[in-house]
Amino acid sequence: MNLPNKLTIIRIVLIPIFMLVLLLPLNWGSVNWAGTEIAVTQLIGAVIFAAASITDFADGQIARRQHLVSNFGKFADPLADKMLVMTAFIILVEMGKVPSWVAAIIVCRELAVTGLRLIVVENDGQVMAAAMPGKIKTFTQMFAILFLFLNNAFFANIHVAIGEILLYICLFFTVYSGCDYFYNARFIFSDSFKSDK
Repeated sequence: MNLPNKLTIIRIVLIPIFMLVLLLPLNWGSVNWAGTEIAVTQLIGAVIFAAASITDFADGQIARRQHLVSNFGKFADPLADKMLVMTAFIILVEMGKVPSWVAAIIVCRELAVTGLRLIVVENDGQVMAAAMPGKIKTFTQMFAILFLFLNNAFFANIHVAIGEILLYICLFFTVYSGCDYFYNARFIFSDSFKSDK
């Protein structure tokens, strides 16, 4: 069990803790942070999410730099990333901070691309690397989630709903990068459209 895999496991363990903090009926009051009133549970949830997101960045960097790429890492790292993001969006829907249709599109895209990657590996033997639109999607997702949990702190005084802006930017790149993945992997489905004649 190398360091990148340990970080991935830590991220998976943080997900139920993240859920419990935000979903249990805890009343720990609120704090005024950067001119914004934030429930303590939301603040703790944002810190947990940020810590988990940092492990997502760190484990990939360490694995590539130290040549510690493993089959477990290839499987668990993207799975943990998607579990964390989808959990956060579902909680934000329950909190009324994200429209359910936006979360549904994001969840459906993540499931579709995960399935596509498995088919590509099975047929081609290669893992589909994340392209730039996918990286932008991940970046904007992470920051949208953080700012939504933090009630757009730091931007409240200038009345910019940065979380909502990032949410719709990430929605665009979610759809665009998903279409891009399927277009680049279209060879996988070529036999499905061949005529029987």
